[in-house]
Amino acid sequence: QVQLVESGGGLVQAGGSLRLSCAASGRTFRNLVMGWFRQAPGKEREFVSAINWSGYSTYYADSVKGRFTISRDNAKNMVYLQMNSLTPEDTAVYYCAAKWNIDITTMAYDYWGQGTQVTVSS
Repeated sequence: QVQLVESGGGLVQAGGSLRLSCAASGRTFRNLVMGWFRQAPGKEREFVSAINWSGYSTYYADSVKGRFTISRDNAKNMVYLQMNSLTPEDTAVYYCAAKWNIDITTMAYDYWGQGTQVTVSS
């Protein structure tokens, strides 16, 4: 079993930056593909980004490409999402997720965190 806990959300003005963190339990962290998803009010949850076990392969939704950067630290069991040039459209609850499937482009994840709220004001 893998437990995920997100942190780092908050209120930021448009154009600002936030860094989300996700702490994972378990000694199998380095074997997991890690991802970030988000869900805005009244919308379905959508994929944001994913990273493979080594950190050398990443994948982004078109809506965040060039603005968000995913990274991981296997020694600390942590995954991060650096978010720059934020817009009000980025407002959502952001979820950390993990899966055993090594394909970073698939959307089916095995474990989910509780989410952290990100609000971008105009």
